[in-house]
Amino acid sequence: MNQKAMTLGAKKTIALIAHDSMKDDLLEWAAENRTALAQSILYATGTTGKMLSRELGITIHNMQSGPLGGDLQIGAKIAEGKIDILIFFWDPLEAQPHDPDVKALLRLAVVWNIPAATNRATADFIFSSPFMGQTYRRVVQDYSKHLKRMGGKI
Repeated sequence: MNQKAMTLGAKKTIALIAHDSMKDDLLEWAAENRTALAQSILYATGTTGKMLSRELGITIHNMQSGPLGGDLQIGAKIAEGKIDILIFFWDPLEAQPHDPDVKALLRLAVVWNIPAATNRATADFIFSSPFMGQTYRRVVQDYSKHLKRMGGKI
């Protein structure tokens, strides 16, 4: 399959999501990274976004709650090329009523080759990368031939 390059700008668009049991951890991490987050365009699922906006005093574009379709809304933005980084503190030990949505969201992050942190350590590594403050050439698969075969639009 052919590949194509997409350029991420120096100002990143970041999606922030956390399962209920991980919200405090995400809030603590976000407070430590408030300066970088404030310089970014932020999206979040319902409760997480409201909590972060209130506690950190920064603008966040809120989607629906995860179980009500917020994970899928973020996934759609990834597929549209509108999300550069996914920070998703999820609880791997607790079944979620929307597990298929969670799996679909993580799958889209891989399909579109965006950095995705599912825990604090990975989020720290992403945010300490020099690529956070500069443009980055991201290589993705070119799905145009697949879409033509399937009768879809390019």
